[in-house]
Amino acid sequence: MESLFDTIAGLPVHPLVVHFAVVLLPLAALGVIATIFRPRLQKNYLALSAVGVFVGTGATFVAKESGEALAERVGLPQRHSELGTYLFVTALIFLIFTLLVYRQSKKSSPARVNALGVTTSVLGLVVIGLSVLTGHTGAEAVWKSRLANDQAPVAGSSSGTITMSEVATHAVAADCWSAVNGKVYDLTQWIDKHPGGPVVIEALCGKDGSAGFNNQHQGERDPAEELKRYLVGALKE
Repeated sequence: MESLFDTIAGLPVHPLVVHFAVVLLPLAALGVIATIFRPRLQKNYLALSAVGVFVGTGATFVAKESGEALAERVGLPQRHSELGTYLFVTALIFLIFTLLVYRQSKKSSPARVNALGVTTSVLGLVVIGLSVLTGHTGAEAVWKSRLANDQAPVAGSSSGTITMSEVATHAVAADCWSAVNGKVYDLTQWIDKHPGGPVVIEALCGKDGSAGFNNQHQGERDPAEELKRYLVGALKE
């Protein structure tokens, strides 16, 4: 049975909700900070900003859970997953402080910034920073390797093929090429996303990984399609 956070209408939940977390939450945080340093704005905007923080925090939870569900299917970089967890926890703490600020504003007339306001503002800035970092690492995981493969020139001989000696020079996790069934792939960005763990891919760096890939994924469509994303060029026989 699929998880509640796995798919909806045949599409993964994660990309459908993640923008609520990385867009709405920072905007709401900015709204809260603005009302703290401009008390006159509290009457019209603090409640609205607090609602935004509440919805944004809920979105970070759904994004975190759906990200874990998506990772079971296609893998997710470890750093992105960790940042998603940190963002949710920080957003939850920020929500609590925002509610305290709102409660204080209802009990007394707007006053100068106090310790509660400063602490809440600092938490808001941390939330904004984590939102940017989390969104960036997620976008990087999806697009960086694709753009790099589209723009990178094919190395190797003048005929456009790549020799195994060239592949062998890319034999570390930070620069990992492997040959699979007559083609060369840059697997650097796939290492942390591999569902079976990074060690499996690291073992293929700088080598011909055809046997390992075929033994594990022979006849499977999804792994073959995923591999195409990292194509560098043809292997010279």
